[in-house]
Amino acid sequence: MMMRPRDTHADAHEMQLRLYRGMSASERSELALRMSDDIRQVTAEGIRSRHPDYSAMDVRQALVGLLYGRDVAARVWPNAKIPLP
Repeated sequence: MMMRPRDTHADAHEMQLRLYRGMSASERSELALRMSDDIRQVTAEGIRSRHPDYSAMDVRQALVGLLYGRDVAARVWPNAKIPLP
């Protein structure tokens, strides 16, 4: 059983679950990918708003550091100082 988020009314949550259950596996996968892309975009915008001086690469490096860990980001860009998110 899936827990209902605190900010979602029980009826709305039930409707959402019915819609998800009515989707095919490929539709659910596509939705998950879109949601993942959306949250990365929102997170990048948050980094940009906190650090307006960051270049596009700084934002990308900070995002990778936040999502996957600074050690992973440092392995991707070994000669860079990974910016803070």
